[in-house]
This record gives sequence, structure tokens and C-alpha cells, in this order.
Amino acid sequence: MIDLQHITQRYPTPEGGVFYALKDVSLHIEQGEIFGIIGRSGAGKSTLVRCINFLNRPSEGTVTVDGKCLNTMTEAELRASRRNIGMIFQHFNLLSSRTVFDNAAFPLELIGMDKAKIKAKVDPLLDLVGLTEHRNKYPAQLSGGQKQRVGIARALANDPRVLLSDEATSALDPETTIATLELLKRINKELGLTIVMITHQMDVVKQICDRVAVMNKGIVVEEGSVIDVFRRPQTETTKALIGNIMAQELPGSMLERVREQVAGLDKDSVHILRLSFVGSEVTRPVISEASRMFNIDVNILLGQVDEVQGKGFGTLTILTSCNTDTFSQLLEYLRKHNVTVEEVTSHVL
Repeated sequence: MIDLQHITQRYPTPEGGVFYALKDVSLHIEQGEIFGIIGRSGAGKSTLVRCINFLNRPSEGTVTVDGKCLNTMTEAELRASRRNIGMIFQHFNLLSSRTVFDNAAFPLELIGMDKAKIKAKVDPLLDLVGLTEHRNKYPAQLSGGQKQRVGIARALANDPRVLLSDEATSALDPETTIATLELLKRINKELGLTIVMITHQMDVVKQICDRVAVMNKGIVVEEGSVIDVFRRPQTETTKALIGNIMAQELPGSMLERVREQVAGLDKDSVHILRLSFVGSEVTRPVISEASRMFNIDVNILLGQVDEVQGKGFGTLTILTSCNTDTFSQLLEYLRKHNVTVEEVTSHVL
């Protein structure tokens, strides 16, 4: 559905140099999936999403949407193509002098659709986003979540095949964010839309996305299914973003207690492991079973259970002490039960 090949976006600097907002970015987004692009401020994610509809024309690289290359289009062809690409924004971008109905109808007015057809189109959209009873209100009379729903209805007015969401939940409170994400998931399923979520919040990715690309300084540093990225983050950028919602590092006070606890032990026998569980393994007493099977004590230092892509996802950081053979058997047992294991002993001690 969306194919980005070797996208580079550069700008001249006042000093006569060159600033790269994007560097050789290639992504493929499948029809009907919800794809997340995440990164901190300045990572290049908003620049990238604006390349998808050619609001930003990349310095290099090609953009293909629904089998059509945007690079070769005339301005008139681009305007027509953009009707298939809806967009919702962080700050809603509603017209304050127009009602809910009129804001949602605005794109249809721009293409000259008659009033009867506009009404037939907009009324079901307002029902879809739950705003029928607010149709005659003005933006100033709406909550933040309601304003975003108007933005979603407006983005759907032209029957797009792609919906771009640029930090659409960043200005919303947590409860409203959850409701908005649930609405987007429903739209994805009912209308078969491909949705691209631009966000700096890993919690948003966790709740709604199928796959995710992690960006840092204009480069995609990691890409994969959300569950795999959570289980096996490959870069420090990704680990830091995941750590914002699922603690990865031990608190300083606990570190000191752990160091005191192992001070008299053989350092080669001490192992601190970060474990990740998915699905049924979250509720299986794997640690208890291993403790009994190998006759070892296990100290749980940190733990959390959450849900990612509708599956249970748990992380544990544990401390154990055992000889080399027993440790090898422990690792084999854990991995046999689909537990992802990362040894972090050297980072802690």
C-alpha cells in the first residue's frame, strides 16, 4: 500500500551547511495494517509522514501509495491523489466559525459536491465517530476528544484508503486517548483503512499498532512487529522508549542492596537476568518450576505485566546464583518455554 524507498530530506543551514531531517529511509506498509512510526522530538517522524502525501517533497527517494508513484505526478494529479490520503493532527486544525457538521463537510465542499450528497456523506460519518448529537455545535463548545473526532470525520470525508495520524493523541488526556485509539482501531477494521500512526508515545504503539519503525536523528534504527520489538529491543533508543512505560532499569536504592547482597559471592556464579514472557507463558509459573527443578533461589527484583497487541506481555528482572552447568540448564529451560532471556549482570554489578 505504501512504499518508501531511500527517502532523504535535507535543508540548507544558515551557516552554509546541510541539515538532514531524513537519511535514506526505506519502509513498506501493508494494506490494512496500523503502522507506528515512533521517535523523540526531532527524530524526523513528522517530516517522514508528510513525505507520504508529498506535503514534503523528498530531496531523494521515491514514494509509492496504492501502486502510484507520487514523484512523477503533476500538481493536479497530486491534489487528486491526496484525496485518498486522510490526515488528522495533534491540534485538530478545525475552523472555529464552522459547526461540527460544516467542519467535517469542508473537504467535500472544496471539490464542489452538492449539499444533498454532502449531507448523505457526512451524517453517517458523524454517527461513526459518535458526534451526531453535537452536529450543530462549534469547536469552542467541544472537549479535546470531541474535537479530535471531528478531525477524524473530516479526514474520512473523501473515502481515503490511507489515514495519517500525526501525534493525534498527544494533546489528549489518558482516558480520551484510549477512547480515540479504540475508535481508530474500529475504523481500521470496519473500513479496511491503512493507518500510519506518528507518535512519541510507546504506549500508543503498544495499544494500537501491528508493526512499528523506531526513528532517531532521521534514521530508522529498528523495525518489526510490535510484540517482537517489545520482547527484543535492539537499540538503546528503543529500550529507552519502552522503559517509559515498562521499567527496564533497577532503581538506584535497589542496585545498592543487590550489590550488598552479592558482595561475598563468587562473581562468576551471580546472574541477573531480564526475562520477557508473551501469551500463555505470562501466567505459567516458569520461575517457580525452574527454582524447584534446579534447586536454586530466585530473587525477583523488578516485574510488570501488560498487554501488547491483545496478548499478555510480562517482564521480570531476577537474581540467582548457581554454577556454570546449572546456569546453562536454566537458560535452556527458560528458552524452551518461550521466555526471552537477556543477561544484564555486567550492567548492574
